[in-house]
Amino acid sequence: MPEFFPNVGKIEYQGPDSTNPLSFKHYDPDEVVLGKPMREHMRFAVCYWHTFKGLGSDPFGPGTMIRPWNDSDDEMQVAEMTLRAAFEFFTKLGVDFWCFHDHDIAPEADTLAESNKRLDKMVDLAAKLQDDTGIKLLWGTANLFAHRRYLGGASTNPDPAIFAYAAAQVKKAMEVTHRLGGLGYVFWGGREGYDTLLNTDLKRELDHLARFLHMAVDYKNKIGFAGQFYIEPKPKEPTKHQYDFDSAGVYGFLIANGLEKDFKLNIEANHATLAGHTFIHELEFAVAHDIFGSVDANRGDELLGWDTDQFPTNLYDTTLAMYTILRAGGFTTGGLNFDAKVRRQSIDLEDLFHAHIGGMDAFARGLKIAARLIEDKALEQFVADRYAGWDTPLGKDIESGKLGFSELEQYTLAHGEPQPRSGKQELIENVLNDYIR
Repeated sequence: MPEFFPNVGKIEYQGPDSTNPLSFKHYDPDEVVLGKPMREHMRFAVCYWHTFKGLGSDPFGPGTMIRPWNDSDDEMQVAEMTLRAAFEFFTKLGVDFWCFHDHDIAPEADTLAESNKRLDKMVDLAAKLQDDTGIKLLWGTANLFAHRRYLGGASTNPDPAIFAYAAAQVKKAMEVTHRLGGLGYVFWGGREGYDTLLNTDLKRELDHLARFLHMAVDYKNKIGFAGQFYIEPKPKEPTKHQYDFDSAGVYGFLIANGLEKDFKLNIEANHATLAGHTFIHELEFAVAHDIFGSVDANRGDELLGWDTDQFPTNLYDTTLAMYTILRAGGFTTGGLNFDAKVRRQSIDLEDLFHAHIGGMDAFARGLKIAARLIEDKALEQFVADRYAGWDTPLGKDIESGKLGFSELEQYTLAHGEPQPRSGKQELIENVLNDYIR
């Protein structure tokens, strides 16, 4: 097979003084940070759907990108060329992982049986390419949102026949993920929500979603798949309201349905902003409730109210994300998956490399800054001082449940008005700025 990226060689680390746009200035995969190589901290993955299937279309126009792997009228030949192009890209970029939806790698046919046959053929090739390159599957998933049948949702569809089709599709996607050694499997409810409550039985749909996820857990155990299950929160778009709105909403749903031991979260930065949160808020909530798993690394545009899926280049976001992830113990089965796409006007093949290099360098800088913050305990003391009262006898007795309202009333009557203390936000932000340089 010919090279699909003949003008690009292996991307190497050349340091911050490099003027080569096809080099890493900050990401050195073997550099040890806090006792572990960068590549192990990051676990970078390339997403298949945007990078190799996305052609720059938007609601106002068709695609703008011409890709050499699409140069055939035979859709299975296109699928094979695309997969080979992807592994050439992964290898030249130097990532260790990839992620895909089932019908990213194998075009959907007219019947489930034929779709499965096509998927098996492409998975055979993917397994060979993984063996040849050493690249691993971070996670797989099923596309339960693009086909017309899912216009009213998949597991929350009002038609049980569509629920059944979605179950069959997920069954197969789990099997191929397992076969490829996937470290996880993601559930993203792209249309698991509603456009209007006027035609929606919300309680019944939530019950059906829970039943679907319990079935998935049962089948995971049946086939011996040891990978982590993830749910990816997103509040809206394409539906008006999605049931996996944000980390807190998903956690409440898992608790209510006895699924909290089986799922963790795959948190996407752009989805956090759509929910009215920061990326860091979503990470911190997940860590606090022991449901943090993996990350879709991208960013949104603050001036646009939809999922723009831009590559992550904001150093504040990458620094604070890595600060949270490092303090939580780092990734285990998850990683940083670039669920991001080049802009519609970025039509050159090299633009795909520039985009990923920028995101990888931004997270590498964030990692190193976060490591210095942790080593110097630059922010820890501010937090410790602010909550120091909870380490006094009064605070400990409240937290342990020894005191109730009556005892606290007596304490307040005896000690009088408490004096507020400064939160020192501006000073802390200045300290953070001193490290981001």
